[in-house]
Amino acid sequence: MKGTVGELGEFGLIRELTSRLTTTPAVRLGPGDDAAVVAAPDRRVVASTDVLLEGRHFRRDWSTAYDVGRKAAAQNLADIAAMGAVPTAVLLALVVPAELPATWPVELMDGIRDECQVAGAAVVGGDVVRGETITVAITALGDLRNHEPVTRSGAQPGDVVAVTGWLGWSAAGLAVLVRGFRSPRAFVEAHRRPEPPYHAGPAAAALGATAMTDISDGLIADLGHIADASKVRIDLHTAAIDVPTQMSDIGQAVGVDPLQWVLTGGEDHAIVATFPPDVKLPARWKVIGEVVSPSALPQVTVDGAPWDRAGGWDHFGDLDAEDQRGDL
Repeated sequence: MKGTVGELGEFGLIRELTSRLTTTPAVRLGPGDDAAVVAAPDRRVVASTDVLLEGRHFRRDWSTAYDVGRKAAAQNLADIAAMGAVPTAVLLALVVPAELPATWPVELMDGIRDECQVAGAAVVGGDVVRGETITVAITALGDLRNHEPVTRSGAQPGDVVAVTGWLGWSAAGLAVLVRGFRSPRAFVEAHRRPEPPYHAGPAAAALGATAMTDISDGLIADLGHIADASKVRIDLHTAAIDVPTQMSDIGQAVGVDPLQWVLTGGEDHAIVATFPPDVKLPARWKVIGEVVSPSALPQVTVDGAPWDRAGGWDHFGDLDAEDQRGDL
């Protein structure tokens, strides 16, 4: 496609974007009307929204538009799965400069569409606005299928803590990109296109998970939300946490303890949950800790001690800390 977004025009861009979409049985009315209609057999809708801002969450010299689309959809669909729900639909709000090549939003939509297909969902509508900075806002919807949502507040002393998915891969990939490299490719791709284990969320709910979340801000930070909501202490066992050899090699090359990435690196969108100790977990789940009664404030400890290094991502935290993490 030649030309810019401005030359294509708002309605021309919308036609190009919607022409590339697929649908699912849950979509009763897709793009083209004032609003979409999505089936909600459970009579409850799980909803989540998130925003990606160019220069803060992605860089066009590091990620293609397709990469950004996959990532934008993944981080929202993972939130739906982490509630124990099945993703059904996605809405897109897009802000782009008029001089942006028209191929960019088209490839972005391809990425969003393809990630939705992985999760079993579909893009059902949205909005396009002219602006100075590329901004991608996604709203994801899901269906509980007659199960109760798995919230952050149900963890009980005696529960085990288990995780499925990658830990620290996105952070290691970011460290590689920051230093001007593009390999090891697996870690760079993990940063560009996270791969949440969508089906593991509803499966965990069926197994009896007592609390659950996806890892968006870092393992310690996100488990901290569960600890706070459940009024418990969560203790992680580093001996039970795998650090891949290649990640250790990257850490040695850049002077970072790879355990830091595993415990505090975000944007992997793995799923971590607490389960009663008698639950037989499938092999894909790795037990990495336990829930205990707090002796003081609810918190996350590592091998029985408070974590005394930086832990997790806060958009409104200390600027120096943000710059060190480089949330791009």
